[in-house]
Amino acid sequence: MTQIPKLDLKSKNLTEEQKAKLKQLFPEIFTEGGKIDFDKLKLTLGEEVDTGDERFGLTWPGKRDCFKVIQEPSIATLRPCPEESVNWETTENLFIEGDNLEVLKQLQKSYYGKVKMIYIDPPYNTGKEFIYPDKYAESLETYLAYTGQVDAAGRKFSTNTDTDGRFHSKWLNMMYPRLFLARNLLRKDGVIAISIDDNECQKLQLVMSELFGEGNFLAQLVWKKKYIGGKHAKHFVDLHEYVLFYAKDASSLEEVLMERPAGEKSKFKLVDDFIQSRGRHYIRPLKSNLGKRKTLIYPISLPDGTVIETQWMVSKKTFKDLVKDGRVVFKRKQDGKYQIYRKFYEKDGDGMVKVPSLIDDVSNANGKLEIKELFEISEGREIPFENPKPTGLLNHLTRPILGSEDIVLDFFSGSCTTAHAVFDLNQKDGGNRKFIMVQLPEPCDEKSEAHKAGYKTIADIGKERIRRVIKKIQAQQAEQQKAAASDLFDNPPSTESPFEGGQLREASSEQSRGMSNAATQLDLGFKVFKLAPSNFKIWDGAVADHAIEKQLEMAIDHIDPQSTEQDILYEILLKSGFELTTPIMELTLAGKKVYSVAEGALLICLEKELTPEVIRTIAEKEPQRVVCLDSGFAGNDQLKTNAVQIMKSFDVENFKTV
Repeated sequence: MTQIPKLDLKSKNLTEEQKAKLKQLFPEIFTEGGKIDFDKLKLTLGEEVDTGDERFGLTWPGKRDCFKVIQEPSIATLRPCPEESVNWETTENLFIEGDNLEVLKQLQKSYYGKVKMIYIDPPYNTGKEFIYPDKYAESLETYLAYTGQVDAAGRKFSTNTDTDGRFHSKWLNMMYPRLFLARNLLRKDGVIAISIDDNECQKLQLVMSELFGEGNFLAQLVWKKKYIGGKHAKHFVDLHEYVLFYAKDASSLEEVLMERPAGEKSKFKLVDDFIQSRGRHYIRPLKSNLGKRKTLIYPISLPDGTVIETQWMVSKKTFKDLVKDGRVVFKRKQDGKYQIYRKFYEKDGDGMVKVPSLIDDVSNANGKLEIKELFEISEGREIPFENPKPTGLLNHLTRPILGSEDIVLDFFSGSCTTAHAVFDLNQKDGGNRKFIMVQLPEPCDEKSEAHKAGYKTIADIGKERIRRVIKKIQAQQAEQQKAAASDLFDNPPSTESPFEGGQLREASSEQSRGMSNAATQLDLGFKVFKLAPSNFKIWDGAVADHAIEKQLEMAIDHIDPQSTEQDILYEILLKSGFELTTPIMELTLAGKKVYSVAEGALLICLEKELTPEVIRTIAEKEPQRVVCLDSGFAGNDQLKTNAVQIMKSFDVENFKTV
């Protein structure tokens, strides 16, 4: 009997992938059994191998176990929740509820190398915050127990107090595997930004330099988060936090630029009549008052024929180029002497400037006010989320990095400021940036304002914030369209000239259509998924002998009876390496339901009674891949054999069952 290969229901095997990379570079180091001969690798690399005991770096108790966590595949799934989503059928935005370690593993196949930017605001390890479990080998089980889906059995998530003997180690053990997995999701020109404070900033930078490489460190930004405070300060007033920026490959990253800050634009007051395309400008003296540098000392001839020789701000060659480009001004002072100035135009570099390392134009108070306004919280009442990051900060961080079609991932998403910022950016420039938010359903304190308002978990707050932002934007769009329609009614096209009037009417119609398109082209939605056990009962070879019988019973009917067809469909989609927002169409082929993924690249048939006709009809469409339920063959070995041959005859090589 011909066996049909099974779809791999586990997350990406990172160890095998790393071995494959090594095999491409050093095939000679592999033994007959496929293992790595480390001694031969050392011989291959020669003096480049550091065998010393003393190395620079950061180590801590449990670091070795972090790699076991990274290598352990996940057998979970992400269960679709259309009822909690907005515009499920069309949106490309995601909110995933679950333990971010498991979720990052689940995203490895579908989003490997696709994310342009990651921003996270992880626990700062202040001794009061929520920290993920210390026993990482039980990540999924711990999550299920935590969310009440299975018996707790003593597994729990808790705070990491500063009296714990492994206070810093526990935090690093939590962060290291997540950052390792997150790096895989970044594009080659991708960037990660991490908010952090003094508690773990130094250790985090050492970890990031180890995982990303010191050469990919971009910046340590300082965010002035508040302007007053210090009432309870022990020594110094804490007014700032940091944002660490690393690139996946700095050599692949384009120059990081931002729009000129509004405060800086006020400097441009002077006008050139002959070079209006450059915009307004301001001038600065060209003479230098800096320390003596011989290469910057040279003579310049003035309009009256005299010469000034001194130290200037630019080299002689650069000065000549500035003169040719009309960027030098000679101004005579009241005493008759000349002074030389350089022009700076507002549209130089398309109005873009390099990002400064200090952020001082937005505070954490802005974040609280945004939540108050969005959730319509009356004065004097607490907001439902502690210390939300302001959207102004996220706009500042993401806008220089994200292109109009890029994906941003936040796997400590909290109240979802990152999603809010993406909507804001898209609304301002008509972009189509996408977000992936990941948040653990951390319970809100029963005495908190959030719980009283009906939000049981932090994830609930994040989802509700996204919904409210969507409603706010829709209301703004409706007001804009109403105002435009009113303006058109109050100022109808002139009827004095039929030709001009016709032009005006046409222009108004185009304007109206353009506004309508702008209102509809924004992706105002998000799909909700929740971490859950696989819909399929997966064979566990590590179980004890007495449990083998139960494993065999599971193999008879390996689909969870509680699973819906949509649950199974999205698990197959995810495990086949397709993004969760990939378009899916429902077809009827030979009387059976078949799902077409990515315009026919993958065809999925979940029918329980497959026929030769539906197999042939699927094959005739020549998809790249086909997945069917194994139970759909109902034990008919001949049908299985024929199915394989039919698929091969139409060059469908990737045919699997689940």
